[in-house]
Amino acid sequence: MMKLPEDFLFGGATAAYQAEGATQEDGKGKVPWDDYLKKEGRFSPDPACDFYHQYPKDLELSEKFGINAIRVSIAWSRIFPEGYGRIEPRGVEFYHKLFKECRKHGVEPFVTLHHFDSPSTISEQGDWLNEKNIQRFVEYAKFCFEEYQDEVKYWITINEPTSMSSQQYVTGTFPPGEKNNFNKCFQAEHNMNLAHARVVNMFKKNGYKGEIGVVHALQTVYPNSESEEDKHAAALQDTLDIRCYLDGTLNGNYSKETISLMNEILDSNHQAHIKIKDEEIKELTKAADQMDFLGVNYYFSKFIKAYHGTSEIKHNGTGKKGSSVSRLQGIGEQVNRTDIPMTDWDWPIYPKGMYDMLMRIKKEYPKNSKIYITENGLGYKDHFIDADTPVDDQPRIDYLHDHLVSVAKAIQAGVNIKGYFVWSLQDMFSWTNGYSKRYGLFYVDFKTQKRYPKKSAYWYQKLSETKELK
Repeated sequence: MMKLPEDFLFGGATAAYQAEGATQEDGKGKVPWDDYLKKEGRFSPDPACDFYHQYPKDLELSEKFGINAIRVSIAWSRIFPEGYGRIEPRGVEFYHKLFKECRKHGVEPFVTLHHFDSPSTISEQGDWLNEKNIQRFVEYAKFCFEEYQDEVKYWITINEPTSMSSQQYVTGTFPPGEKNNFNKCFQAEHNMNLAHARVVNMFKKNGYKGEIGVVHALQTVYPNSESEEDKHAAALQDTLDIRCYLDGTLNGNYSKETISLMNEILDSNHQAHIKIKDEEIKELTKAADQMDFLGVNYYFSKFIKAYHGTSEIKHNGTGKKGSSVSRLQGIGEQVNRTDIPMTDWDWPIYPKGMYDMLMRIKKEYPKNSKIYITENGLGYKDHFIDADTPVDDQPRIDYLHDHLVSVAKAIQAGVNIKGYFVWSLQDMFSWTNGYSKRYGLFYVDFKTQKRYPKKSAYWYQKLSETKELK
């Protein structure tokens, strides 16, 4: 038996665009996903799980099931419909009501400022590639810090910038849907590091109450074999996925090796090196010295072998196991190994990867003092029988248990992990996967918007009470 600390937070995670619905309600401005999803014609973000109206019920369930923290994000375009300038008071008031309801139920809100949803005006002006938008993000953050300073103790600047940049410009699975543009990807990565740093530095300079951090998607990258070629391919993939962010936000500087590997990828794709100014590195360093915590989102690991062809990406957005392909020019090929279980969406289930990543952060990035596991969970095709029969999601329970064991082992090894957030609190809209890929502790009937606790909710409730992993 392993035991988690008595002060450990047991949370559930959500995100504005995936949960709120109401995308055209109360003056909310458009985001790129609105037109992108409409053009695709496969999924609609409305009503999602209607968190915009149903949040009191979700927070009531949280309290009942021992969930004492929640990740939510503020939709930038609910407050600034054009990203800057005009303020929408109905959006401002919604988040006041949400945070008040969190307090009513004893649920600590961890609030993300950006979760894949730049306002359309910002996106049309170059999104993170436009330096003016970095300043607009800082101004938006400042408004939130001052408006909600008595209601929010924990702030997150940006959620999964690596997922955003690579899917916007390399895999083409996020709007604007560009492919193989590694120059834009790496420049966006650096610019998001810079945006994060400027917000952290402003937060500390102005003396706002509370703590501030960033959330990264950190899937451990392993070579598929012991060959030098596979090891180098894994190092290149790790640079694209992880190193630029950990270096930039936790060290405040990019190592010579990181820059070299980044430039190798750009050279292999005949693309220009990115621009990094000396004064920007100073800002990154200052923020790394002041940041309060790191959020780690972990779902799977990657196994990479050498590859010398052109890029080929096939995204599994339907849950047809074995349909994904990922081969990147100048990097490597992702291997679906038969000795490791896979989800229906071709994500390897590998809890050791979480432990290895946590230990890597402790060893290689000692400035970081505190970690929250801000997302971890299993996308699954849940089967609903009736209101009196909890959804039997034992594979999800097994997944959560095994990953929490890795968390407990990392704590024993000296990693300062203060809490864990299941992705997700309730079923919701899942970006490129629509509604069949369910993650929630609570089953949502999207037609009626009724919530039903799954077996995993009862399991998580007991864990929250006992802190014991058997």
